[in-house]
Amino acid sequence: MQRHAWKQWGAAALSAGLLELPFPLAGPMPPWRSVFAWFGLVPLLWAILSPATTESPHPLRRAFLLGYLSGFLWYMGNCYWVRDTMSRYGDMPPLAPTLLLIAFSLVLGLYFGLFGLGLMLVRRATGKTEWALMTAPFLWTALDLLAARFTSVPWDQLGYSQVDNGLVNRAAPWTGVYGVTFLLVAANAFFASLRLCVLRLGWRKYQVGAWVFCVWLGVMFLWSGIAVRPADAPASATAVLVQPNLDVGSDSNWTGPGEWDKHIADFTRLAGEQCKSYIAGIPQTGAPHGEVVCPPHPTHPDLVVWPEAPAPFFQAEPRFGEAMGGVARAVHSAVIIGGVGNDFSAQEQRWQDYNSAMLYGPNGRFAGRYDKIHLVPFGEFVPYENLLFFAKKLTGRVGKFDRGSDRSPLRIAGADGQPYRYGVFICYEAVFADEVRHFAANGAEVLVNISDDGWYGDTSAPWQHLNMARMRAIENRRWLLRATNTGVTAAIDPYGRVRQSIPRHQPDALPAQYGFRTDITFYTAHGDVFAWGCAILSIGVVLWCVNRLQKPALADVQVQVKVRS
Repeated sequence: MQRHAWKQWGAAALSAGLLELPFPLAGPMPPWRSVFAWFGLVPLLWAILSPATTESPHPLRRAFLLGYLSGFLWYMGNCYWVRDTMSRYGDMPPLAPTLLLIAFSLVLGLYFGLFGLGLMLVRRATGKTEWALMTAPFLWTALDLLAARFTSVPWDQLGYSQVDNGLVNRAAPWTGVYGVTFLLVAANAFFASLRLCVLRLGWRKYQVGAWVFCVWLGVMFLWSGIAVRPADAPASATAVLVQPNLDVGSDSNWTGPGEWDKHIADFTRLAGEQCKSYIAGIPQTGAPHGEVVCPPHPTHPDLVVWPEAPAPFFQAEPRFGEAMGGVARAVHSAVIIGGVGNDFSAQEQRWQDYNSAMLYGPNGRFAGRYDKIHLVPFGEFVPYENLLFFAKKLTGRVGKFDRGSDRSPLRIAGADGQPYRYGVFICYEAVFADEVRHFAANGAEVLVNISDDGWYGDTSAPWQHLNMARMRAIENRRWLLRATNTGVTAAIDPYGRVRQSIPRHQPDALPAQYGFRTDITFYTAHGDVFAWGCAILSIGVVLWCVNRLQKPALADVQVQVKVRS
């Protein structure tokens, strides 16, 4: 049996490849490719629970290493943009970005390894492959939660692959993305059982028919989910989402003659473009074009949004306040601007700098600010700075921002004079479901995400980031206005559909139509209770298995002691 062990390692690598396909690779993902998430895990499950592994001399170690190999390869492929980004903008030595990607994948691949170890523990303790497969969705979901809470990199969790599946993602307002992930892993476990359990029962002659039926059933279920059309989401307001397309690699502070005035004039011009054409869907997918036609009488947008971008916008500088106030008055609209918020801390006797979204009212006066809470490690701060003192030298562009602490919505008056509440979050915060939901729980009637995805270039990352943001809209049933520096700038409805967008990599503005909602989903109110339930159950099962496996070992020791005595 050991002669065929290469099949198990090949199957683990095959799973890594199959699980790359239901996520964006270098552009927007065609919805049909999400079908691979329904069976991409099957080869790994088979490799871990096949007799070649369960009957090997060290089954626990082999199961862990099989999972670890699959996880390492998956992160190397899914997050290849880490190397590209650090090569271009990290100010790192030539080989350092590649080594960083390898280290990144080696660390996060451990979650796959722990998954394999957990499955084998259950298999060894119960002697039943069926029980191991039944625990698979609970273990995977629990490890996804650990990835979000411990290493803080919940990037492209399996459930995000179904963001276009209107049938499956109906679970998200109840369970978050974790519930979608649970369903996918459960389906994979079922398909794996056809190979691992049906054949063991001697039903080999039914195998081909069972696989054909299950594949047909899966394709039909996927297609029904993609084809299902959720209820229309009414739009009652308009925002202009500015896409400045500034060069993230430039060190310019707009200090040249007339440069500041030119950029502010461009901002003012784009902020007034509320009647124009747009893409009625996701860019680069062949989606049709639409157009916002203004009435004959003058109108003004309810909101203008400038994204997180490499602009020298510092709240403490008088010219910034004057310029933003001028833009707001010129367009007769509230303006949200990404920039650096500043406060002086009397306790620490220093200025505190925040990555902020600042609000100016239609009268040009400062009206509020949100300070980013979840900062990007090695991008906006160096974790364990005293220990990793060398990191600043390796990545010269690392910022040093202070953390915000308040997720209260910003209040903006609508066209009807009534105040509406906007939950604003910044860039990387979009991938943390349990954090974004607090904005809706605190009363936000619409969500706003400002981001600078220019760092990622034309890799898969901007499209992956977009799909994760779309899931936040689904979980909280809120409109999401997404303003970015280089794209993808979009208006996303409460069902995760991209209703409007504009092309990437060009200065532009999107006249985004959106609405307000006050209903609270179960997930908004209670957060990750489903994922925590899976985690508690998984911990209990693992502890039970460890205890059960230890009893025979202890009994053997006691017998040996008696024999010697």
